[in-house]
Amino acid sequence: MSNLSIFLVTLIFGAIAGWLASLIAGGSGGILRNILVGLIGSVVGHFVLGALGIALGGPLISALIAAVIGGVIVIVLARFLS
Repeated sequence: MSNLSIFLVTLIFGAIAGWLASLIAGGSGGILRNILVGLIGSVVGHFVLGALGIALGGPLISALIAAVIGGVIVIVLARFLS
């Protein structure tokens, strides 16, 4: 895969994760906000689940679940801090 393909897949993956997180945590926003929440949530989710020693199965599904969990954490924290 080329770097551009990887970048586009990452953006799409982030948008899906951010959208799912906003459905769960109740949020609104456009595609850019969903991508941002998904990308930041992915980092947060992988850190939290790794720290807790939780593994979730296959690489794509576990990455999506971790990103959604992290996205929910990001949305809740953003709400709490604002």
